[in-house]
Amino acid sequence: MRQPVRIRIRDQEYLLAGDDREEHILRIAQYVNEKLKEVEENTEGLSEKKAAILAALNIASDYFLLIKERDQLLSGIRERTQALIQTIDSTMS
Repeated sequence: MRQPVRIRIRDQEYLLAGDDREEHILRIAQYVNEKLKEVEENTEGLSEKKAAILAALNIASDYFLLIKERDQLLSGIRERTQALIQTIDSTMS
């Protein structure tokens, strides 16, 4: 386990310990702060809790979109691989 990393989410400071590099943890904290800022700029009068929930939902949406894109890419790679294998097999026969 690496040394704890001090991050700031909104006005709150946290000390995180984990196996990830400091740069990675700081990047995640920056991303969370950007999502919170996005929510706060686009909606007025939200409590901190509701803003955090909306930001979490936005982050989850980004995550699931990336998983969908990854799955589509993997499917395309599998299809192209199968086509190449068939082409190779037919030329070797």
